[in-house]
Amino acid sequence: VEFYAPWCGHCKQLTPIWDKLGETYKDHADIIIAKMDSTANEVSSVKVQSFPTIKYFPKGSTESIDFTGERTLEGFTKFLDSSGKEGNTPTKDAPEEEEDEKEDDKEGASKEEL
Repeated sequence: VEFYAPWCGHCKQLTPIWDKLGETYKDHADIIIAKMDSTANEVSSVKVQSFPTIKYFPKGSTESIDFTGERTLEGFTKFLDSSGKEGNTPTKDAPEEEEDEKEDDKEGASKEEL
């Protein structure tokens, strides 16, 4: 499911890809491609922090899987064909680099104070 906002530029850019994805899976028995305007609808059990947010809801599960992969037809297809296993985890380098930058900032601030 794509959770989107009508005014969101990234959501508008995703529309043609999402439509192609829907066409690709239109005859699939177990996969439904859907989207929901999150500014007009709210699902309390689904956490949406930014737009677009893409979530996979496996059949028979109450849990959802966040999509964090490449927002291309190929990226979404791999995600769906792997039952949400490919494209669901962010790279581990990004948070560590961010943490390193924070440490550098702390060191810089303490040096300036001396």
